[in-house]
Amino acid sequence: MAARQLPKPKELAAWLTPRRPQLDPTARRLAQAYTVHDLRRLAARRTPKAIFDYVDGSAEYELTLRRAWRLFRRVELVPQILQDVRGIDPSANFLGQTANLPWVLSPAGLTGAIRPGGEVAVARSAARFGVPYGLSQYTNTAVETVAAQAPGAHLWMGAVMPRPDQRDQAKRFFDRARQAGCDALVVTLDIDTPGSRFRDRRNGLSFPPRLSPAAIADAALHPAWWLDFLSSGPIDLPHTFLPDAAPPADPLEPSNAFQTVDDFAWLVQVWGGPVIAKGLNTAQDARLVVDAGAAAVVICTNTGRQDQGPLALRELPAAVAEVGQQVPVFLDGGVMHGIDIVAALALGAKGVFLSRAYLYGLMAGGERGVDRANELLREQLVRAMAYLGVTRLDQLKPSHIRLPRPAHA
Repeated sequence: MAARQLPKPKELAAWLTPRRPQLDPTARRLAQAYTVHDLRRLAARRTPKAIFDYVDGSAEYELTLRRAWRLFRRVELVPQILQDVRGIDPSANFLGQTANLPWVLSPAGLTGAIRPGGEVAVARSAARFGVPYGLSQYTNTAVETVAAQAPGAHLWMGAVMPRPDQRDQAKRFFDRARQAGCDALVVTLDIDTPGSRFRDRRNGLSFPPRLSPAAIADAALHPAWWLDFLSSGPIDLPHTFLPDAAPPADPLEPSNAFQTVDDFAWLVQVWGGPVIAKGLNTAQDARLVVDAGAAAVVICTNTGRQDQGPLALRELPAAVAEVGQQVPVFLDGGVMHGIDIVAALALGAKGVFLSRAYLYGLMAGGERGVDRANELLREQLVRAMAYLGVTRLDQLKPSHIRLPRPAHA
C-alpha cells in the first residue's frame, strides 16, 4: 500500500489559484453558455417577452417545431474507431463559393427590431466565420448600409414573391441588392397562407405593433433593451413591396395565394443569378421549382410556419434523391446543435440554414452572442466529425447516423 503524504503548497497552487474574474458582464454570460439552448435561456431573460416569443414561437400549438427538435435529439451517431482524424476540415461549397462552415445564417424578418443594429451585427459575425448571411427583405437596415458596415460579408438576399402589381418595385429592389454585392436570392415560398402564431397575437405583436397590457408591463423589466430600442430611431422597412398609393399592409403576412410556378420562373429570369427556393416540404415541390430554374432548394419546416407539417429531416432523403444530382439541397428547421448539422449532411444535404440559433445569440449578447452561437456550433460539428472518423464533410454518409422510426418522432 502506497504511503500517504500531504501535498506541498506549490503542488496545490495550480488547483487553488482562482480564475481571473471577467469584469465584462456580457462576456461573462456568454462564456457560461455551452449550447444554443443556453443562449436561448439567456435571451429569454434579457429580452422583452413579446420580442422573445416572436423568435421562439411558431404556428398554432407549435407541434412541428417541437417534433423537429425531438427528432434531432433522437438521432444516433455511428462512430468509426482507429481513423486518422487530424486536420478536420468543416468547409463546404455553396453555389461555387467556399464557406468555412456548412451553414447559412438564414433571412429573418425584423432582425433590427429584435436587437437594434441586428442585421449589421449578424453580417459582421458571418464575415468572421466565413458563412453566407441571407439578409431579409423585411430588414430594418438597407442592404447598402449592411454591406458597407460589414465588409467581407458574403451576402445573399431574402425575398418573397412579388405580386404582379409589385414587379417594377421588385426589379428595383433586385438591382439594389445586386449592386450592394448580394450574389444569390433566397425566395421563401411557403407563406401563401400565413400560420396563426398564438404567442404573437396574445402579445399584440402585429404591424404596426399594438402591444397587450401584459407585454407593456413586461417591458418595465427590461429597461436597458427598451432604452437601446427607443434610441435607435423608428422601425423602417426599406425593401418592402407595397403598391404605390396603397395603405400599409402587414409585411409579415403577405397574401400570394394566387401565384403559380410561372411567377417563380419570371423571378428567376429577372434576378439573373442563382435563386434558392426556400420553404419546400417535399421532393415533389423540389422538382417543381428546379424545373422552373431554381439553383438550389431548401427543404424545411421553416420554424413551424404551419403546424403539424412534415419534418425536414424526414423529407430530406427523398428530395436529395429527386433533385440532388442537379442542384444543392439544404435543410432548414430546428437545427440547434452541431450533431443536427451532421445528421442533415449525412442524409445528403449540402448545408443547413440557421435562424433561431443565431437570433438567440443576438438577443443574449448582440454581435458577440452571434459569434458565440457560431462558435458553439463549429465546436460541436468538429467534435461529431472526429467521433464519426471523418475529416471532410463529403465523407459523411447515411450509414453514419440512425433515425428513430417515424412513429416515435
